[in-house]
Amino acid sequence: MDKRKEIINNKLNELSKSKFRSSFHLRKYMVKYIDEIGLNKIKTHAYDFVNKNLKVRPINDGKQTPTKNHPVFIAQHACGCCCRGCLEKWHNIPKEKELSDNEINYIVSLIMEWIIKEYKSNKNML
Repeated sequence: MDKRKEIINNKLNELSKSKFRSSFHLRKYMVKYIDEIGLNKIKTHAYDFVNKNLKVRPINDGKQTPTKNHPVFIAQHACGCCCRGCLEKWHNIPKEKELSDNEINYIVSLIMEWIIKEYKSNKNML
């Protein structure tokens, strides 16, 4: 396993121990949505949302990520990537600095790994 994958898996394991973070799951309609548009498009959406809402600390920090309607939003909450405050708490990324490309790639990789695990889990239950 490469180092980045190990870091992501360790972080997902840590997050799964949080009662709040582990309460988020993909809904059936979200799994269907992923089936319709594919994981590559979901990844594009993840980059768009992170760049738009997290790259620089927003005025509405803590309120910019909905808790429904899109798999990436759910994953952001499950992964502690929903606002700059959570990024600082869970990932040691300071609130006040603009996200680097490496940090953005890490966040999206974490979100996508969580989505893929949830997606596979949901598919196995059908």
